[in-house]
Amino acid sequence: MQSERESYQQFIRKKIVLLFVLFVLVLILIMVSLAMGTTKLSIREVLLTLIGKGTKRGQTIVYDIRFPRVLAGVLVGGILAVAGAVMQSIMRNPLASASTLGVSQGASFGATIGIIVFGAGVQNSASAAQAVTINSPYIVTICAFIGGGISAIVILLLSRIKQAGPQVLILGGVALSSLFSGGTTLVQYFAEDVQVAAVVFWTFGDLGRTSKRELLLLFIVFLIAFAFFLYHRWDYNALNSGHQGAKSLGVNVEALILSSMVIATLASAMAVAFVGIISFVGLVAPHCMRHFVGNDYRFLIPASAFSGAILLLLADLFARLVVSPVILPIGAITSFLGAPMFLYLIFKGGLRHDTNQ
Repeated sequence: MQSERESYQQFIRKKIVLLFVLFVLVLILIMVSLAMGTTKLSIREVLLTLIGKGTKRGQTIVYDIRFPRVLAGVLVGGILAVAGAVMQSIMRNPLASASTLGVSQGASFGATIGIIVFGAGVQNSASAAQAVTINSPYIVTICAFIGGGISAIVILLLSRIKQAGPQVLILGGVALSSLFSGGTTLVQYFAEDVQVAAVVFWTFGDLGRTSKRELLLLFIVFLIAFAFFLYHRWDYNALNSGHQGAKSLGVNVEALILSSMVIATLASAMAVAFVGIISFVGLVAPHCMRHFVGNDYRFLIPASAFSGAILLLLADLFARLVVSPVILPIGAITSFLGAPMFLYLIFKGGLRHDTNQ
C-alpha cells in the first residue's frame, strides 16, 4: 500500500514538474517575442523596460507594439487549445476542435458579411504597404462572432436534438465548413476588389490587430472558460469511461456536454473573431500534451493552455522573423503545422472512436 501511494505521488510530481516547465517556456517565449523583431532589443533592455527603467524607444516598442501582440498570442492560443481539449472529451472524438467543427469558417463568413455588406473594409491610399485596412474592426468582430456562434448552435442542435454521435458531428462540421466557404465565395463574387482584398487580409490571421479593450475581453473569456473547465476536470475524467460509466459516478452527462460545448465553441468564436482564422491550434496542442500527461484532465487542461500559447508564440515568431520585415500570415503557419497532424490522426484511426453511451 505504501509503495502504491509513493508511486502515485511520484506520478503527480512528474505532472506538476511538466506544468512548471511549460510555464517557464511560456515566459521565455514571451521575453524572446518582446525582444525579437525588425528592431531587435536585448533581453536586458526588455527587462528594464518592463520594470519601468527602460528608454523611451524601448517603452514604445515593448508596450505599444509587441506586448499587445504577444499577450494576444498567449490568450488566443490558450483559449483554442483548452476548448479543443474539452471538445475532444465531451464528443469522444480526437478530431474535434474549432477548426474542424466549422466555428472558424463560420467566423470567416461573418467577417466577410461585416466587411462587404456593412462596408467595414476600405482602401487606404496613404501607403502601398497598407493599401487595405479594416475601417470598422468592431463590426467585423461582432459579425465574425455571430458567424462562429451560428456554427456552434448547429453543432449543439445536432448533439442535443438528433443525439448525433461523434462521427456525425465531425461530418456536420465538414458540411458547415463547406457551406460557409461557399457563402463567403458568393459574397466576394459580387463585391468590389478592395472589399475582397480586405476579406483576404482578415482571414490571414493577425495577432497585432487587437486593442487593449479587446485584450481585456479575451482575458475575461479565457478566465471564465479555463475556470469552468478546470472545475469540471473530474467529470471529464469520468467521461473517459463512457457516458454510462460517467452517469454511474453521478455525472449529469447531458448538462455537462451542453454547458461545455456552449462555452468551448463561443470562447473559440470570440478568439477567432478578434484575430482572424487561426487553424488547428485546438487540435494540435491537446494531442501533444496527451503524450506527456495522458487523459487526466486535472493536468491536460492547464497543459493544453500552456501548449497552445507556446505553439502560437512560436508561429508568430516564425511569421515575423523568417522574411523580416515582412510579416507572414500566422493562419498559414498554423495550418502548415496542423494539417499533417490532422492527416496523422485520420490514418491512425481517429474517426473510429468508442461512442459508448
